Amino acid sequence: MNGSATNTMTREQVRAAARAIPPGSDYVWDGVSEDDRPLTESELKAGLAVALRKRGRPAGSGTKEQVAIRFDRDVLDTFRKAGPGWQTRMNDALRDWLKSHSPA
Repeated sequence: MNGSATNTMTREQVRAAARAIPPGSDYVWDGVSEDDRPLTESELKAGLAVALRKRGRPAGSGTKEQVAIRFDRDVLDTFRKAGPGWQTRMNDALRDWLKSHSPA
């Protein structure tokens, strides 16, 4: 068998058609399915960056220290009800208090 049974073009016609395609436009996406579209170079690089990223907890800033401390429940509830970032807001409130009070 020397080719596909559904191909009606001769070998010379296929070669001529392939040569007639302008450089840089050798692939035409028909727009039917976004999943079938080939990735662009920037999409490939972004995917590799995600795939090569180390797993697990991100590295800390190195400026914070973890301690066990007890706060009244109502104080914690107030900060937590404000949503994500409550620990940062609590830290900022303590820092602001230190500006006007002596820690001793």
